[in-house]
Amino acid sequence: MSAPTLAEVAGWDVPLLRGAVWTLDSVAAGLPAWRARVEAVGRSLEDASCWYGPAAQSAGAALVDVSTVATGVTAALDESLEHAQRLLAEAETAQELAERALAAAASIPVVLDGAGRLVGPLPVDPTGEADAVRTAAVVRVEALAADALAAAGRAGLGAGEAVAALMGLGIGGTLAPATFEDLSWLVAVEDASTPAPPPSGNDPTAVAAWWAGLSTAARVSAIHGRPRRIGDLEGLPAWARDRANRLVLDRTLVTPRRTGGPPVPGQAMAVSVAAEIARREASGEEVQLLQFDPGAGLTALGLGDLDTAGSVAFVVPGMLNSPERTLDDVVAAADTVADAGRAADPGLAVAAVAWFGYRPPLGIGALGTSISREGGRALDNALDGLSAARAADPVRVVVSAHSYGTRVVGAAAAAPGPMAAGAVILNGSPGMDGNARSLEVAEVYEASSPVDPITWWDAHGEYATWDDDFGAVELPTGQAMHGEYYDADHPTRAVIGEVVAGVREPA
Repeated sequence: MSAPTLAEVAGWDVPLLRGAVWTLDSVAAGLPAWRARVEAVGRSLEDASCWYGPAAQSAGAALVDVSTVATGVTAALDESLEHAQRLLAEAETAQELAERALAAAASIPVVLDGAGRLVGPLPVDPTGEADAVRTAAVVRVEALAADALAAAGRAGLGAGEAVAALMGLGIGGTLAPATFEDLSWLVAVEDASTPAPPPSGNDPTAVAAWWAGLSTAARVSAIHGRPRRIGDLEGLPAWARDRANRLVLDRTLVTPRRTGGPPVPGQAMAVSVAAEIARREASGEEVQLLQFDPGAGLTALGLGDLDTAGSVAFVVPGMLNSPERTLDDVVAAADTVADAGRAADPGLAVAAVAWFGYRPPLGIGALGTSISREGGRALDNALDGLSAARAADPVRVVVSAHSYGTRVVGAAAAAPGPMAAGAVILNGSPGMDGNARSLEVAEVYEASSPVDPITWWDAHGEYATWDDDFGAVELPTGQAMHGEYYDADHPTRAVIGEVVAGVREPA
């Protein structure tokens, strides 16, 4: 195909092209959410007790096929969109330069050919005084024209690459797919038994991108083949981590202890976690096992659907807590926070996480900083993971920490990069190293009861959270003791719900 002339470039319908790129962007952006809904239906079919047998199995298999094809289509559209956006940018540049070149040529006046070169000699000035000026003007016009045609050439390359990215879907070929079966034939499907490994480096954004590129079959294979790895990956949707972590939980529970040998690592925690899940699911609650690391003694239970909730609260416990002994208490606190959020905004889907992603100190370890620093890094990564997993559907995230847990929040803010939360609530804090601005979130609240001695001791950090110099919004507490901020008979509980729901009015 011959290159366009300068006049043709000046006449390009760039608004039409811009609209086409916008449409492609809209379709590509909408497919992941649509695919997620298809997969959610497939998972519900697997768990359904009202429909089973060959028909249900066929329906589930069909949804896997649809999701697999959607994976290939999404990848092709994303690649095509990248080239199309470059095409649009170059086309805009080319048209603007071509219009300027033609307008400047007309003002001299001279005529340019399709390649942007002068046609014929310059008009002769009888006095000879304007020849040098005209010559310089013509040189500038030809340079503009050359730049315009160069940009047009780059636009052409972008157009070719945008089309080539879709060739695997039959677009641009002689036989475009007429049916879903035709399209599924064209879309290459990776061997589900050997999905590509996740990226190294523990970057939640990279993990989320890796997961988005896997077909449903490959995802299922990864969950069942490497449950420990999948369950521990920040950046994956909660449903996937839940399935993987339940496999690890089940294996931990049934691992026999050797006669005379040490306890099975994490088995005591596994018993506690399994009991809490069973108790809550028996009452009809939705529970997601977001984290389960028996070797490190770490776990996190989500109440509600973390993948679809409009607001998610992370409840961070303080010292003297452990998943083996007090998991039920911390999960109850998370449940209380979620209930308070729903009470503040009945139309809002609220989920909460009882977060034991660190081992709270049980004694003098609270006087040091190593536990809070390690916990802070883990909390920061967990928040980044939820943000990456929900990138297509952003969620309000609130961290509600108690006692030593507030120190963990401060350490999370000190970790590299901004903390991926919209609000922080500091309940019964023993003190912070930095002020409210250092926490890197838009909203910082604190609850310090006048009868809570932990907030008086100045045991940690430079700032008492109740001090004006700290800069937090004070929440009402009544006469709550140190462990009573989430109790129903104190006002803090309701206002925490308002913060979680995002409806708390300024005092």
